[in-house]
Amino acid sequence: MSTKELTVGNPLKLLILFMFPIFIGNIFQQFYHLIDTLIVGRVIGIEALAAVGVTGPLIFFVISFIFAATQGFSVVTAQQFGARDYDMLRKSFAASIILSTVLTVVITAISVPFTKQMLVFLQTPKNILEGADTYLFIMFAGIIATIFYNLSSNIVRALGDSKTPLYFLIVSTVLNLIMDVLFVIKFKWGIAGVGWATIVAQAVSTILCVWYMMIKFPILHLKKEDWKIPLPFLYEHLRVGIPMGIQMSVLSLGILALQYVLNSFGSTAIAAFTTACRIEQIFLQLFVALGAAIAVYTAQNFGAKKLSRIKEGVKSSIYISLVIYAVSVLCIWCYSTQMISWFITETNEELTAFANEYLHIVMIFFIFLGILMIFRNVLQGMGSVMAPLSSGVAELIARTACAFIMGAYFGYTGVCYAAPMAWIAASVVLYVGYKISLKKQLKILKQR
Repeated sequence: MSTKELTVGNPLKLLILFMFPIFIGNIFQQFYHLIDTLIVGRVIGIEALAAVGVTGPLIFFVISFIFAATQGFSVVTAQQFGARDYDMLRKSFAASIILSTVLTVVITAISVPFTKQMLVFLQTPKNILEGADTYLFIMFAGIIATIFYNLSSNIVRALGDSKTPLYFLIVSTVLNLIMDVLFVIKFKWGIAGVGWATIVAQAVSTILCVWYMMIKFPILHLKKEDWKIPLPFLYEHLRVGIPMGIQMSVLSLGILALQYVLNSFGSTAIAAFTTACRIEQIFLQLFVALGAAIAVYTAQNFGAKKLSRIKEGVKSSIYISLVIYAVSVLCIWCYSTQMISWFITETNEELTAFANEYLHIVMIFFIFLGILMIFRNVLQGMGSVMAPLSSGVAELIARTACAFIMGAYFGYTGVCYAAPMAWIAASVVLYVGYKISLKKQLKILKQR
């Protein structure tokens, strides 16, 4: 059994070692989007790049719910692992499979038939509407691969293994690149080829991950009795997972509002914003990986009733986030123009200026993103849902208000401040929620 207990050892060392494979994995996952963006922008053209970019918030709206909900299910699994209750761990795995299957059916049914209506509602420019609809339809039609890849990855991480998902992401990313070249460059399938390449690569990654997981982790081998799940235990997965999914979806609504405003500035601004966000995501993955690491660390220690280690983990996470912040700012400040040039074949000064403006604004506020990721994931690791959900509402309000109000007065520049204002608002709510909820959760834990 290749598992890792995070309930013993130096928290700083454990978190760094655990988050590093997650970060590399997240980078490879981002390569899906980077490769798509590079090939679309350089082979098909800027309008096609804008068409793919305009679908981003809608795809994020769905996938963020999926990732957060399956991560919530795995929090319960990690707590059982930390408590060394392996019978309940298997029941948790079975419950997660059942709930993820239901998610697949529901999300597919409510998204696939309405892709064009969604894009029209977001006032997508007519010159990129058809291409955007094609790409969005394919991505939503293949959502089953996304759901079960995220579930299997989160379950494996709950057992302390952050390396196995990385291996299959590498395979999947290479496969995605090969199929992008085959479908887009050789077969001339255009935007549809990019979408199908991503879906096929994700499906292969999912199959490989599940197959290897069954071999490597005997602890997850399900028996007939493991499917007999007590309703209160099934509810516990819903209690943690669904609010986490809703919280991310609420956050995504703010991004959709931002896209609504951005679309009014035309396809060049959309393409520039898309390019800048792809670059931004590379650096954000460090904070995301840190958040994923502290969530598993907290869940295991919460299950093991090791209260002081949770606080030690928070302190260590803050130190790590400060280093990430410094490195990110330095890289963007020095090399943003070079990174932007990766995505376009010919000089476009307006696009480059727009993209640079966004990157140079948001990098200053990365410190608040670090605070957000740490406290949100610590609270979720303990099974607390209200404070993270409230922070999502704060993000929604701040991002939407900033996009509409500052976008109206300051145009594209005003829109660039929407994400930083959302991070600040959420950080304040989470810090207050941390002080209140941590004390409450620790009191409940002592009474168990």
